[in-house]
Amino acid sequence: MFRKRSSFILCGTFLFVTWNAVLVLLLWGRAPQGQPGAGQLDPASMPTDDVVGDVMRVADSFELELAKQKEILSQILSHRSLWKPVNRKRAKVDVPSPPVIPILVIACNRVTVRRCLDKLLELRPSAQLHPIIVSQDCGHAATADVIASYGDKVTHLKQPDLSDIPVRPEHKKFQGYYKISRHYRWALNQVFRTLSHSSVVIVEDDLEVAPDFFEYFRALHPVLRSDPTLWCASAWNDNGRDGMVDPSQSALLYRTDFFPGLGWMLLREAWEELEPKWPSSFWDDWMRQPEQRRGRACVRPEISRTLTFGRQGVSLGQFYDKYLKFIKLNSEFVPFTKLDLAYLQEDAYQTSFTKQVYSAAVVTYEDVKQGRLSGTGPFRLQYSSKDSFKVMAKNLGIMDDLKSGVPRTGYRGVVSFFYRGRRIYLAPPPGWSRYDPTWS
Repeated sequence: MFRKRSSFILCGTFLFVTWNAVLVLLLWGRAPQGQPGAGQLDPASMPTDDVVGDVMRVADSFELELAKQKEILSQILSHRSLWKPVNRKRAKVDVPSPPVIPILVIACNRVTVRRCLDKLLELRPSAQLHPIIVSQDCGHAATADVIASYGDKVTHLKQPDLSDIPVRPEHKKFQGYYKISRHYRWALNQVFRTLSHSSVVIVEDDLEVAPDFFEYFRALHPVLRSDPTLWCASAWNDNGRDGMVDPSQSALLYRTDFFPGLGWMLLREAWEELEPKWPSSFWDDWMRQPEQRRGRACVRPEISRTLTFGRQGVSLGQFYDKYLKFIKLNSEFVPFTKLDLAYLQEDAYQTSFTKQVYSAAVVTYEDVKQGRLSGTGPFRLQYSSKDSFKVMAKNLGIMDDLKSGVPRTGYRGVVSFFYRGRRIYLAPPPGWSRYDPTWS
């Protein structure tokens, strides 16, 4: 459009100047009396001995022609709408701004929070897109000093209510779990209501993150936001011990019916649903109940993007020495934001995963345990009851506990893990339909 408009203007200007030049030449070049062609001129305009009169007549003729040219130029300008753009303003294109995903660090009385914060700050790609908020409970002065030493690199919030919580006598030993639940509720309200964020990644002060931790959650943010059958994304694989995961599949992600925690993303819409009924204690097991899960899943990785280094805490090291300290932390950066994650959508994933599991060769526990498998796999190991699941899981080295009938990392009852270099699916019989909450 711009080239057409410029060409039209140049052509019009050229014609106007040329025409006036020709006119001047005609007026000044009139043939003298007696010269051929003189009979075609107006006698009144022929030169005379009156030089002043001749000049006046030429000026009058020039003025008349100039008036005509002005009229022509006026007509050209009256059609300028044909060569000017219809709308000089460019159409405004709404380019969505990248989402701000804050990192909420839950802290209490561990000065080793420094290890957690140092790694987050080292790997953080943008302070604007990933503000770090440290919410501290307990009022522990030494820990507060460590957090304060980071200055404006982090936002330091202090949970104001440090009082003991009235509990039943038999729950007195669980006072710490009650305080943790209270702290989570307060901290998440600060993020979503006071600071008005729309999403958050929650980590505890004893977690170290992988090189692609931020990349992982940036890629899963639109997946979580667009799929109502998902309600969280976690960086954690409960069965992610070294040797139990496939090191060549660092980009592999799963849907899981089990809430993993330990570095997880939550949207404001989900918090608005959970907050009014938030429990007074044991918030993570409460999240695993069917009333909260409501048939939704989380996303988790093959190889964990977080690693816990905190043996000491209210759980007194439960599972730490046997499982947690052996979790493999991913070391390879995976460009998740450049990968196609459409396979995580519920219909496609359920169809594909179910086909993989139930087309795998069926093997016995003895075959797996004693290494009598032929071929590269995958293989399916079938359980039919709570007890058979727990026996096989325990003896194969994966976590054997169930919450509301859901095994850790389970999807539709299936637990996927690596064993002696082969993929194993510990699975219920074909035709599985639902979890049994009594399996707990």
